[in-house]
Amino acid sequence: MNVYDILTNKSKLMKTLLLILALTISLNCFSQTEGKNFIDYNYIEVTGKAEMEVVPNEIYLKIIINEKDYKGKELEDIEKEMIVKLKNLGIDVSKDLAIKDMMSNLKNYWLKGKQIQSSKEYQLLVYKTLTAGRVFQELESIGISNISIDRLNHSDIEKFRLEVKEKAVVAAREKAIVLTNAIGQSIKNAIYIKELDYGVSPHLRAANTNFVVQGYYANVPGSKQAEIEIEKIKLQYSVLVRFGMHYK
Repeated sequence: MNVYDILTNKSKLMKTLLLILALTISLNCFSQTEGKNFIDYNYIEVTGKAEMEVVPNEIYLKIIINEKDYKGKELEDIEKEMIVKLKNLGIDVSKDLAIKDMMSNLKNYWLKGKQIQSSKEYQLLVYKTLTAGRVFQELESIGISNISIDRLNHSDIEKFRLEVKEKAVVAAREKAIVLTNAIGQSIKNAIYIKELDYGVSPHLRAANTNFVVQGYYANVPGSKQAEIEIEKIKLQYSVLVRFGMHYK
């Protein structure tokens, strides 16, 4: 190998080493940039809260019929009377009335002579408070008084939840703007968002549902109005947001 070949090989080797070095530096810089997390930024952390009250349009009523409460009547006869009353109110019993539980000699039962007196539990779905009030009134007229509100819901509850969460994020941004302006800075893009849900939505906690029957007097002839005043479903959400910030 002559001197020219040696110098040429050295030159190629040097170029290769320089290229490898350049790539290594570039990769290190890229890795450091990509691996950067929020604690490497100047940021502000705030929480935003929002709430909404929704009038329920799905009211689930629990109706219990005990045969022992009716003299000389069987459960099937009482049930037929109830269904007639509900149909007269315009309720689709095939769709909105369901049997939740039937208690017989396998569970709780009452003996009267040689007959077993049973009990049946129904779930009725109505869509208006006025209809719910009429159900209370009409069933009371045939002796069915064991009626309560099981739970409340709204057919668009998921849409309302998203709207409240969106408002919570907007509230967090507005708070961050006010706080950073106070120190001569401004916010950049959000670098972290986390939902903070506290507790269960009230419409899932039926035991805490408050309601009042208005304008209903069982013993007053001609009383027709029986609207129930029900508390609204309250949706409340909080979010934690971190915004990058810089001097103006």
